[in-house]
Amino acid sequence: MYRTHTCGALRLEHVGQEVTLAGWVQRVRNKGGLVWIDLRDRYGLTQLILEETSSSEELLRQATSLGREFVVQARGQVIERASKNDKLPTGDIEIRVQALEVLNPAKLPPFLIEDETDGGEDLRMKYRYLDLRRNVVREKLQLRHRMMQQVRRYLDEKAFIEVETPVLIKSTPEGARDFVVPSRTNPGEFYALPQSPQTFKQLLMVSGFDRYFQIVKCFRDEDLRADRQPEFTQIDCEMAFVEQEDILNTFEGLVRHLFRTVKGVELEEVQRMSYAEAMELYGNDKPDLRFDMKIHRLTALAQGKGFPIFDQAEVILGICVPGAAGYTRKQLDALTDWVKRPQIGAKGMVYVKVNSENDLKSSVDKFYSKEDLAQWAQHLQAGPGDLLLLLSGEEAATRKQMSELRLKMGEELGLRDRNVFKPLWVLDFPLLEWDEESGRYHAMHHPFTSPKQEDIPLLDTAPGQVRANAYDLVINGVEIGGGSIRIHDRTTQQLMFKHLGFSEEEARQQFGFLLEAFEFGAPPHGGIAFGFDRLCAIFGGSDSIRDYIAFPKNNAGRDVMIDSPSKLAAAQLEELHIALALKK
Repeated sequence: MYRTHTCGALRLEHVGQEVTLAGWVQRVRNKGGLVWIDLRDRYGLTQLILEETSSSEELLRQATSLGREFVVQARGQVIERASKNDKLPTGDIEIRVQALEVLNPAKLPPFLIEDETDGGEDLRMKYRYLDLRRNVVREKLQLRHRMMQQVRRYLDEKAFIEVETPVLIKSTPEGARDFVVPSRTNPGEFYALPQSPQTFKQLLMVSGFDRYFQIVKCFRDEDLRADRQPEFTQIDCEMAFVEQEDILNTFEGLVRHLFRTVKGVELEEVQRMSYAEAMELYGNDKPDLRFDMKIHRLTALAQGKGFPIFDQAEVILGICVPGAAGYTRKQLDALTDWVKRPQIGAKGMVYVKVNSENDLKSSVDKFYSKEDLAQWAQHLQAGPGDLLLLLSGEEAATRKQMSELRLKMGEELGLRDRNVFKPLWVLDFPLLEWDEESGRYHAMHHPFTSPKQEDIPLLDTAPGQVRANAYDLVINGVEIGGGSIRIHDRTTQQLMFKHLGFSEEEARQQFGFLLEAFEFGAPPHGGIAFGFDRLCAIFGGSDSIRDYIAFPKNNAGRDVMIDSPSKLAAAQLEELHIALALKK
């Protein structure tokens, strides 16, 4: 038996017992006549003690020769610690070692295996198996595990059935780029890895599985950010014989269940907002509601006063930053430089300090009177001590820039508390969005999203105004889930394909199986998919999803630990019939 207890299990009630522990050496402290060893495993840390008066010379020599991360087995007696450590669950006891065995020695690790490590991100990703030994990383994966179990528990209680869908599927032209897999037995033909199990879960609804879910790996060959990975996990769900309200209530319930059981938090009321309202008031479709600072139009109030930048702008937008009138010129200049960065793209920023009701100072005093500035302040509902920030330009770009500035100010003022959770349903998304590059409309969500019945006539006259039966769940400015009521009849689906630029032949070739399935009695259905990695990061209070994935990729989409992706041997390429790759 390698161990009778784990390194996190022993307490005062075990004093006097003979125990055997096994784990990794965190550190060794040699104080001459006393040697302490901190022994660690997944469950915790226990202090071992060897004393010159009671330990043999050989045992002491063996203990002092141990290095960091040696794998050892220790047998001894649990005793009460003379100097207790209230920061450790095992801090009331220690083990007086009677026997010690090195199960496997270890090289000196390239960074400290401690919460506060000296290893940079690249180094830790290369040695990810060592990074996973650190408490702060392991705890994130344990959080992921607990959330996964609670997802299954909730959905099982709601009569959902977990069904696995194929990983080798057909490439589709919509959405992000596919990862493709060559077929050796079908020369010149390729599988694709799924961006989502969308069509399969709809087919399950046709099959009569009226409540499906799957915690599923998905793949997208797209540019990476902190909240994106080429492979990621979704909680994928679908329900038949439902309307939008049924979906919202069911999965609002799931999120409440997760917060209650995993974090001990009772989630407040989930607000609802249309896409149009979110864009108007917050400049994006995933607003952070932890702070107010809504965006207001000032175009009519600010134009026609001789300030060329404003007079030539399509729109002028402003926010009121509470209590920030004390910002110095240096701080305001830094903000102006920040909005002018290429990532934001503004040409400049105008500010107004509302020092008091009659004392307003701005960067455009030359063009605007105190009465003009007072009108702006009134429109933005500003009071003494507040700061107004204004941006101008083309509508869509300026709204996006103001959204970023709003989030920046919320961060600077400490208004984005990670322990506060503000959930929101965003509804009534546009069905289609225009793509300048391809010169046609694309589905904002996917081609299977149902248009609102009353908007279908607009498909021929004003396709950009058609609203979808689509919804996103947003928490603290992060989209954690999105879905829609689906099209469930062939006629409407063919109409959708037509407006997306598919010929009848292309639609039949790509999605003929689904169109045919709709002719065999497809029920009304809809669903949602949650970004599980993002949800875990929100629960853990992180911006990046990487630490919630056991073996993540870096920003270039590479696994630096196993050096992937990698080249294939010429013989393997030939066997896969990849002639182009062979020529290179």
